[in-house]
Amino acid sequence: MITSVFKKSTLLNNVLVVVFLLIFFFMYHSSDLFRTISVYGFSKTATLVLLLFASFFLVNFTVKKNNLTKNSSYTILFFLLFLLIFPSIFNNSNLLFANFFLLLAVRRLISLQTLKAPKEKIFDASMWIFIASLFHFWCIFFIILVYISIFFHVSRDFRNWLLPFLAFLATAVIFLFSALVFDKTWITHIINQTQTNFELDYFTNNYQNNALSFFVVIGLYFLLSLIFSMTNKPLILQASYKKIIFGFLIGITIFLISPEKSNEMLVFTFMPLSVMCTTNIEYSQSKIYQETLLLILISGCFFCYFSQL
Repeated sequence: MITSVFKKSTLLNNVLVVVFLLIFFFMYHSSDLFRTISVYGFSKTATLVLLLFASFFLVNFTVKKNNLTKNSSYTILFFLLFLLIFPSIFNNSNLLFANFFLLLAVRRLISLQTLKAPKEKIFDASMWIFIASLFHFWCIFFIILVYISIFFHVSRDFRNWLLPFLAFLATAVIFLFSALVFDKTWITHIINQTQTNFELDYFTNNYQNNALSFFVVIGLYFLLSLIFSMTNKPLILQASYKKIIFGFLIGITIFLISPEKSNEMLVFTFMPLSVMCTTNIEYSQSKIYQETLLLILISGCFFCYFSQL
């Protein structure tokens, strides 16, 4: 029943996901309704909602444009479900900004497989990653994905390997100039974020621990599923799926080393994991498996969400 709703990508499905997003977003913020409707609170809320809408659009556009999934709405459904596992992300504008710019970068890197305008795509992706690192410094690790993409598609031209350095220089100059003109504390903020912390001792209740455990199980299952089924995927898409896997692992690394650790740091893994989940369900021939898996995911994500309200 659930699969029959989302197995096709229609306007109704997209609207349905957006409506659910708004419902869960405002349910999370309902405990602080007065601040939400104040002038400052409204502007912040509007920014968060727009970032979420833009992120959903980018995820959907990337997978459809590059044929990473079939014509279904599973990817944005899974993206929504993963947001529900860690609902505190609904209040973290820095992480949503960082993730939005990373999605822009991933879109350019995935489309590199067409070999059209590769230099522009490499430069753009690198700059988006460096901009994302201004909101969360360790997003800079995603520059590894740029070099992986260069290796897969356009490694013979040595100039492609230098483009990320040019993007870094351009971003650094613009940032430093802006900081000196508007607010020098921006530089201090970036420097403070360069610290690392490998300890997982930030939990304030057992529900956060349960949510992380549930996400780890999901992540491991679908990661291994894609790795072992890679040879069954179309040859033209295998490089893209490998980039999805590397993107997921880089997102995990960012979570592990970030100094101010919290569950919502895993937002950088949501897009690649959504693609892995979608391919797992779409390539399965068992209707019972598809329905059971979706039911488990939806039930688990809902439990994680409501237990953390």
